[in-house]
Amino acid sequence: MYLLFPGRHQLLTNFQFNYLYRIIQAGLSQETDANGQLLGNDFGPIDAIIFAVTSANHSHTRRNPLPFHLRVLQLEDFSDDLPVPAYMYGIDEVGVLENFADYTIKRIRHESDGMFDLTPQNTVVVCSTPVMNMYEKLDFRVLPAELLDRQTQQFVTGLPWDLVEYIAKAGDAWLTDRYVLEHMHPASYSLWKKYKLGEKVQMLFRDRIISDDGDITTTRDYNSYVRQMDDIAELKFKETAPYIRPGRIGDIGCAVGSWIRLACQQDLLHESDFYGIEVARHLFDICQQRKHNGEFGNPFVFFAQKNAVTGLVYEKNSMHTINTSSLTHEIESYGSREDLLTFIRNRYEELATGGIWINRDVVGPDNPDEEVVLVLTKEDGRNDDWEREITNRDELSAYLQGLSTYARFLRFARDFRHKENEALHYELLSTEEHKSNLQLSLRNAMEFLLKKDYTDNWQSEMHEKFCFWTYADWEKEMSKAGFSILPQSHAYQNDWIVKNRFTGKAELFSKTTDGLKPLDFPVTHMLFLAEKRIL
Repeated sequence: MYLLFPGRHQLLTNFQFNYLYRIIQAGLSQETDANGQLLGNDFGPIDAIIFAVTSANHSHTRRNPLPFHLRVLQLEDFSDDLPVPAYMYGIDEVGVLENFADYTIKRIRHESDGMFDLTPQNTVVVCSTPVMNMYEKLDFRVLPAELLDRQTQQFVTGLPWDLVEYIAKAGDAWLTDRYVLEHMHPASYSLWKKYKLGEKVQMLFRDRIISDDGDITTTRDYNSYVRQMDDIAELKFKETAPYIRPGRIGDIGCAVGSWIRLACQQDLLHESDFYGIEVARHLFDICQQRKHNGEFGNPFVFFAQKNAVTGLVYEKNSMHTINTSSLTHEIESYGSREDLLTFIRNRYEELATGGIWINRDVVGPDNPDEEVVLVLTKEDGRNDDWEREITNRDELSAYLQGLSTYARFLRFARDFRHKENEALHYELLSTEEHKSNLQLSLRNAMEFLLKKDYTDNWQSEMHEKFCFWTYADWEKEMSKAGFSILPQSHAYQNDWIVKNRFTGKAELFSKTTDGLKPLDFPVTHMLFLAEKRIL
């Protein structure tokens, strides 16, 4: 007979050990299942316990802070004093799967090379969460562990995850906290202490930017996002390549690793080490797969899933080049101004003397508060039905693409930063058959023009601010952090965007006593080169 114990197993408790020890020693006959029914004499003595470690491919997130190998280490230590052998098998996260229990059983059979073919006749499941329903559908009997009453969801003691959350709030005192010491099994305690996992969990839980599963936003279509990143990777690399300094090279917000892949092909950087940092789990997984496929050529390419806002991601004074592209505006958008300032200071700390931070991103116009007239065409789509609520991403994208530029502005003005309670102010001056005239700040005009074509990820883009700082603002804040700004730094207008997305769709004018005066479109992007010099 086997005991199957599925779970993420981020932390193990004394209750779990005592519960398993008692069952193994005393047998199953006097145990009651999750429905209060005695198991009786249908099952023989326990020969082994099998830990199914779910979400094995996830780590460094609030939901799964520990990587699989550390979870296995603590399970091995935990099991040493159990009177039967224990086996650990990783079960990858596969999204919402109604037959996840069946998937788990099949994975264990596969990973064990057929040594364990678990059936309701030879296995009893240990589970205190609603996951038990899946196993019961397969006719497995389930031992409830901490669960006291299935209907009221009462527990005889706290669940392991409750203890994780407790440690997340306990601060530095968690190592000597009486509640922790009474409930946390020594195998977990020693591992968490050795690898400073309490501090890691606390960092992840106080992180306001990333979601529980390690993403900045949960509304982004990563398939289209990855395609976009790869499509423009070469352009970004060519713009930044002349300024890369050999040695330890980091790419923060590395997406799918395209910039690093191109850098690895440069003879000048052949002896360099590359360190990609990506907070979004989907993109980090792709980076790891690309490395496994040998796409980078250089064996000294390393990826980590970390958040560069909360703290340092590289050792102090260690990096010769740090690259960021289209990242800093996301910190301002999903976090706060203080988060962005912290991010800037962290990069200064990480650079070695003489090191360079290359930051390529969108930027606001030089005179963002100037009131301008924005003239938008009504001839390139529908001008009504712009307020329809659509939750499906693909349907919403198709719907938005059918709107005219003017109607899309109306939708934008309603949706932009709405969840953040930030209203976009504008005035409709006039509307004609073919166009409409709006008065608004140049900053808000450019926010719309730069985002209006991102219909694939509209819900995500509506959170993001592009024009919060001018180039002069960047110069001031970077200098405050200690950086020296290289003269090659500059703001510029992306000619392709102007030609393909602005021209024929929108015009800008200033109001003068003589009427409307045409305005050129302002700068849209910047290349910022910040060096850490000897003071």
